[in-house]
Amino acid sequence: MNRNERATGPGDRLLKMRGKLDRGPVEFKSHIVQQEGEVMAIATRDVVSVPPTQSIISAVAAMTECGFRRLPVTDAGTKKIRGIVTSGDVINLMGGGDKYKLVRVRHHGNLLAAVNESVRTIMTPRPETLQKDARVIDALSLIVGKKIGGLPIVDADGVLLGIITERDVLRMLAAEHSPLAVEDVMTSSLRVIAPDSPIGTATKDMTKYRFRRLPVVSDDVLFGIVTATDIMRYLGSREVFGRLTTGNIAEVMNLPVRTLMAGSLVTTTPGTPVNEAAREMLERNIGALPVIENARLVGLVTEFDLVRAFSEE
Repeated sequence: MNRNERATGPGDRLLKMRGKLDRGPVEFKSHIVQQEGEVMAIATRDVVSVPPTQSIISAVAAMTECGFRRLPVTDAGTKKIRGIVTSGDVINLMGGGDKYKLVRVRHHGNLLAAVNESVRTIMTPRPETLQKDARVIDALSLIVGKKIGGLPIVDADGVLLGIITERDVLRMLAAEHSPLAVEDVMTSSLRVIAPDSPIGTATKDMTKYRFRRLPVVSDDVLFGIVTATDIMRYLGSREVFGRLTTGNIAEVMNLPVRTLMAGSLVTTTPGTPVNEAAREMLERNIGALPVIENARLVGLVTEFDLVRAFSEE
């Protein structure tokens, strides 16, 4: 989570808890756990991919239906990897960053026209990959070192064979006992957003600061979390098009983030062991837990935080 303390408004501000939990960045040793064995042993082999010519909306629909945050882009015939599209690319397109030009400039704000472009227009080309004989330590080095949430696995010819994500690694590492508690690894400086802030504000912040989720807070009360996946799902389920009258993306991006909030909120506490937090995330298939103390939000612990912590133990 980015700790850059720029000037913020009421709907886009930094929540920084002082005192015992204000530890700043956690310092980890450079050693990565020496986990031997092929990465394919814990990877997903039955990988869904799309060709570069697939429309953006159909690719996003596939990600939404399957519950994925990323989708490899491969040649239709050879299955050689050409790129990857992630939930981050989607929120970038919807108003977060440079890919928004596809909507604003080429299609003059028409969202429906823009998402019928091919997925190659927003994918990340030449993504980081792993060879099929790579070790888990190699995956850890890239996931932790470059903050990459998922890595396609390829053979010597670049043909897609599988994918490994930080969740796959966490599932393996969570079996190892750690003496750490949530407060030792959580982020305590959080950029938060108000329930009535526009969705467009969320996409801009997520893209600019390169994180996947924003706690939704009003008067220091946590209402929920809005994630890049929530925003992507809004597009992929095509619910967004039911709210369009003119077709202009501004109609959607000006809606409040509370529009995206649904379901129950799962939280944890600072003293919870990291193994317990990891089990909770894996069982509930969620990527982060807000950390609550004395009925107040004091931090956020994510899958990445736990993978990094376990790998340094």
